[in-house]
Amino acid sequence: MKAPLEFAIVAPAGFATDPAAVDRAEALLTRLGHRVRVDTTARSRWQRFSAPDDERLAAIARVAADPDTDIALMLRGGYGFTRLIDRIDFASLARAGKRWMGHSDFTAFQLAALARGGMVTYAGPMASYDFGALAPSSFTLANCFGVLENDEWTIECALDGPAHRCEGTLWGGNLAMVAHLVGTLYFPDVDGGILFLEDVGEHPYRVERMLHQLLHAGVLARQRAVLFGAFTEYQLNANDAGYDLPAAIAQLRARLAVPIYTGLPFGHVPDKVTLPVGGRCEMAVAGARTLLRLSRYR
Repeated sequence: MKAPLEFAIVAPAGFATDPAAVDRAEALLTRLGHRVRVDTTARSRWQRFSAPDDERLAAIARVAADPDTDIALMLRGGYGFTRLIDRIDFASLARAGKRWMGHSDFTAFQLAALARGGMVTYAGPMASYDFGALAPSSFTLANCFGVLENDEWTIECALDGPAHRCEGTLWGGNLAMVAHLVGTLYFPDVDGGILFLEDVGEHPYRVERMLHQLLHAGVLARQRAVLFGAFTEYQLNANDAGYDLPAAIAQLRARLAVPIYTGLPFGHVPDKVTLPVGGRCEMAVAGARTLLRLSRYR
């Protein structure tokens, strides 16, 4: 086993909807041989947040200043980072050298960190949903620690899309957060990148509308590939009349010359890979086999 890591479980956004999951996450990481510190925000609540804005900002600063912390592990997403990103000194966070990991609403932090501080962060498991699950995914754990404990990591998966080889900056995350930051100071300027997207609770027409925001802003055409992860927890209705997520993606494929792929194991699902946002990705798609070689993230 590699040297143990020190995790700080912190909640700069939503509160712990399942307090027992915090205990389970702490116990699992400890059993795996790592050290864990649970920030006070992981066990508090204010409105729909873990704490008022100033307290959540202070939690980010505490984690960044802690000399023992290696990994800043988000408790969960929800909502909250949008209220904070203009008050975070990302250059100072970059100098602190912590590795920040999570997904969902955390995408706002990740894109701002890349745009404003040149930071690499990790789109991956969180404390409540993943480490604190009643039955944690061995796939998720293997990929998470594969990335965190190595300078390079290769993901093998099956993506639906054309044969293709490319490389570029890996970036993206939650589609709603990506689309929401377009046109702001907190949206990274990535040319020739590999963009990955996922979302939860968004009907396919809303997914398509957000994708058109990225299309019309010129973001999609500047990428070398677009990878779709899981889009979950939505319901079709009588108004759809055959319209669904594949139809939305087919419409985008007809508009965009950049190759589009579905099936990336990432999103609000138990089995997810860990993806370094701002790192390098070499992508090779041949038939049912896709290799994603991750590097330059440490």
